[in-house]
Amino acid sequence: MSVRYDWYQSEAKVVITVLLKNATEKNYNVQIEADKVQMTADGYELSLHLLHPIVVERSSHKAYSTKVEITLAKETGVRWETLEQTANSASLAAAPLPTRQVKNWDRLVSEEEKIEEKEAKGEAALNQLFKKIYSSSSPEVRKAMNKSFSESGGTVLSTNWNEVGKEKVDIKPPEGTEFREWDK
Repeated sequence: MSVRYDWYQSEAKVVITVLLKNATEKNYNVQIEADKVQMTADGYELSLHLLHPIVVERSSHKAYSTKVEITLAKETGVRWETLEQTANSASLAAAPLPTRQVKNWDRLVSEEEKIEEKEAKGEAALNQLFKKIYSSSSPEVRKAMNKSFSESGGTVLSTNWNEVGKEKVDIKPPEGTEFREWDK
């Protein structure tokens, strides 16, 4: 005759509660193996083929007045979907898991930058060139670019700190234009 049971789990263990009154009087016996649990008592039998392996040495059982509690230590902290193996779960466990493709994000970014460089035209291409120079340069070159651009009102952009660092950068508007300050 089969016996009623229920189960729950935590990250480290699975607990099976077998509903059996006066189990000690009924000469109950529990056998715990790595993938199977069997319990017998006078006229009662329970046999479970577990979904995942357990650690037998850290597993135990205890009889109470209305139940027998079997505590199984999980081998891994995996969440069990069911307690027992079914034909479907056994075939799923045997089937190889799909491989996950790993993306090289650095390569994707560099490819995207190359596409943007080819598509850029006019002022956008020039700004992109300046951004590339600025981002790949040393702190000294960045300092020279910032100082020359800000002191000249946007008319000069130099990468030579030895030249720019000595004195104030003069305003040099393009040929055919004159520079006027905003306030005057």
